[in-house]
Amino acid sequence: MTRFTALATVLALVLAAPAPLRAEAGPQSGPPQRQAEQRGPDGRKLPPDATTEHSVTLPDGRTLAFTAVAGSLPLVDEAGKLQAEIAYIAFTRPARQGEAERPVTFALNGGPGAASAYLNIGAIGPWRLPADGASISPSQPVALVPNDGTWLDFTDLVFIDPVGTGYSRAADGDAKKYWSIDSDASVLAAAIARYLRANERMGAPKFFVGESYGGFRGPLIASKLQEDVGVGLSGMVLLSPVLDFGWLQPPRTNPWGYVTRLPSFAAAALERRGTVPTRGHLAEAESYATGAYLTDLLKGPGDPEAVSRLSDRVAALAGLDPGFVRAQAGRLTSHSVQREIDRRAGRVASAYDTGVTGWDPEPNAPHSGFEDPLLTAIQAPLTSAMIDLYGKRLNWRVPNMRYELLNGAVNRGWSWGGGRSAPESVGALRGVLALDGNFRVLVAHGFTDLVTPYFTSKLIIDQMPSYGPEKRLSLAVYPGGHMFYSRPDARAAFRQDVADLYASALKARASAPQPQGARPTNETHKDMP
Repeated sequence: MTRFTALATVLALVLAAPAPLRAEAGPQSGPPQRQAEQRGPDGRKLPPDATTEHSVTLPDGRTLAFTAVAGSLPLVDEAGKLQAEIAYIAFTRPARQGEAERPVTFALNGGPGAASAYLNIGAIGPWRLPADGASISPSQPVALVPNDGTWLDFTDLVFIDPVGTGYSRAADGDAKKYWSIDSDASVLAAAIARYLRANERMGAPKFFVGESYGGFRGPLIASKLQEDVGVGLSGMVLLSPVLDFGWLQPPRTNPWGYVTRLPSFAAAALERRGTVPTRGHLAEAESYATGAYLTDLLKGPGDPEAVSRLSDRVAALAGLDPGFVRAQAGRLTSHSVQREIDRRAGRVASAYDTGVTGWDPEPNAPHSGFEDPLLTAIQAPLTSAMIDLYGKRLNWRVPNMRYELLNGAVNRGWSWGGGRSAPESVGALRGVLALDGNFRVLVAHGFTDLVTPYFTSKLIIDQMPSYGPEKRLSLAVYPGGHMFYSRPDARAAFRQDVADLYASALKARASAPQPQGARPTNETHKDMP
């Protein structure tokens, strides 16, 4: 999940990058997944990896038997000194008889500062914490249920927590050296390499899924894996991603922020009227946003005729009082809309999903500093559920360390780099798509997400070259918000779209020309990002 720092406060200095890391090579014999139980270099504080066997029966009657490993990946420098322990949870299943090696998918959340729990027990793992509904209670039960949206039937899953999140830690306590765009991507690429080598999965088809800032990480990690580690991914799923921070929080004088959020305001209005939004329903809002609306925005708030035109149209599309919209010259802010949607009832909407609301702590005050009814409210249940999962089901207990679901210190201490341009990963995405003609990417969003609006990704994707006749970069939008997977119908549709992407990528991989005269080799892969 994400708490994005305003770009105006972005640090200009880059924190010193950590020394080059290598993924410590695990033993080369013994059954996969159990090798990592052996202790690595001195200084490890996390407990030995724990392996457990499980079975879940899904709502449709299918039963999935699988192995779970909870533990950590030790990363060392060139001298063999421990630098970091990266906590992870892996769920794997054996390949069926005659079946090729199963794909393996690496999952990361965002923030920066978020652990992978959101994707794990919210979206794609074998168990799910129920969190649907119009409001979230921090004191809700934390019992997990079998996840009807799990991906485990078509891919193994490895959930990774970056340094400072979950139980992941820097060995010397200096975690800030890992809190920058490039260092973070390098360390996570090294962790993926470590897992692949230790578990003899280098030959498996490999995928990545990242949510929010995890989606921003995806192209950067894919590029580092290709160029620095010697690992090629077959595809990526970028869930509610930020692809270019220049589009995320532009100053009030820049019209793009109003353009990209208008379709999401319109989707929220549709939901309030009882209509499930679709791209067809929002065609008018999308067309207006990049047409007459943008034209009138460029005329400026000093043009009364332009303000009158756009205020009336925006009010109709967003389902808001025309006087409220006109007071902002038709330039709606997310925070003001969150409070206006249900002001009469004294409730505020979540920026992450306008369909989730909570009480306004100061409904009569002109300004209210309310916590987000979704992001903040879900922290307690998710944290408790993850600690319970680790200890009771996965038999991996870390009694002397705090579990960091959403670490504000990481977010506040993040180094975004210098230079005059906002951080972006679109260039890296172009690079991996251009380099590998078999690579597939699905960008997935929720309609009512005001934090990373779907229309932003739509406009960015429209600027991407085709890279051949086959469509390998696609956008899917579902009912719901930033965590649209909490809604059953959206979760089911998302799972099917991802399964289709995997099938397409695996088919392309299988049909790729094989090198002539290739011989088996014992050469190891470079693993020093």
